[in-house]
Amino acid sequence: MRVWFNRTFSSVYAAIGLIREADTAGRFHIIYSNANPHVAAARAAHEFHAEPTGIKGDDYIEWCLAFCREHRVDVFIPGRESTALAGQHARFAAQGTRVLSAASQSVLELMHDKAEFYATVDLPAAPPAVCRVFEDLAQFDAAHADLRAQFDTLCVKPSRSVFGLGFSILDEQRSSAALLLDGAAYRIGLADFRRGLAELGTHRTMLLMEYLDGHEYSVDCVGDHGRLVAAVARKKPMTAGQGQLIDMRSDIVDAVTKLAASYGFNGVFNVQFREGAGALRLLEINPRMSGGIGMACVAGPNLPYIALCGFVDGYDDVVVAPVRDGIRVAELANATELA
Repeated sequence: MRVWFNRTFSSVYAAIGLIREADTAGRFHIIYSNANPHVAAARAAHEFHAEPTGIKGDDYIEWCLAFCREHRVDVFIPGRESTALAGQHARFAAQGTRVLSAASQSVLELMHDKAEFYATVDLPAAPPAVCRVFEDLAQFDAAHADLRAQFDTLCVKPSRSVFGLGFSILDEQRSSAALLLDGAAYRIGLADFRRGLAELGTHRTMLLMEYLDGHEYSVDCVGDHGRLVAAVARKKPMTAGQGQLIDMRSDIVDAVTKLAASYGFNGVFNVQFREGAGALRLLEINPRMSGGIGMACVAGPNLPYIALCGFVDGYDDVVVAPVRDGIRVAELANATELA
């Protein structure tokens, strides 16, 4: 069975390796494509192909359809343009390719906008952080006056972003220059930030939020059209160099079970939580594999393989290994020569 991963996040390298490791019968032939011929995942797949540069949207979808026909793809697991491709299942099915999308196109669009997503969440045990939307200085000042009366420390981040890009804690005492010279990461001076907003006028949608200062949890999951099949929760340390702890808290498992059902998640997805003031808060849902998928699978369940087998055969006969709760995991870097 020919399985194609198109250009996506670097976690695909671990995913392909995990699938091949578990596929002792050699049932799956893994194809990977990327515009960069030196990408690590090119070495992990059975077959690698170059993607064209400079095309996107409808043109890229047409290229994907042609690629599936030419290479006889049975299962397509999209990364690039995954949201648009989620609305094209019927076109791929008509030519013999099944597309594994993490959710419907409308849900994926929702996940990419945190402001809109937070407004839909019904999760009393782990609600999103308290936040306000702003798109200019006046809206920011009004939001700041409201939230600063409730919380000692606030932070900002874009409504649409990945990898935490654009996140900063607002520092009311030091300037951005002082923070830079002190090596204070992810912090920006409040006065400097306000001055920048005034210069910009209107800007893309941002969130002003309560700052959550507790432990962060990353939960890698497999869903079956809204039913949670497997989950592995990793507790991230407050100090670097200590690895991550597998911590299967019952409230976290309950929360991801409810989120999977609410949004109909399918295949591999990831949920992020963080503690603040002793309470658990939802940060975001990533409708894709996380960068730490390999660490999660050390704890037992081979999540990419479970998702692929379940999608192809149904989940009735898929074996999910028990989670080794309480173990500590980490990733080790190994140097290698690229072809």
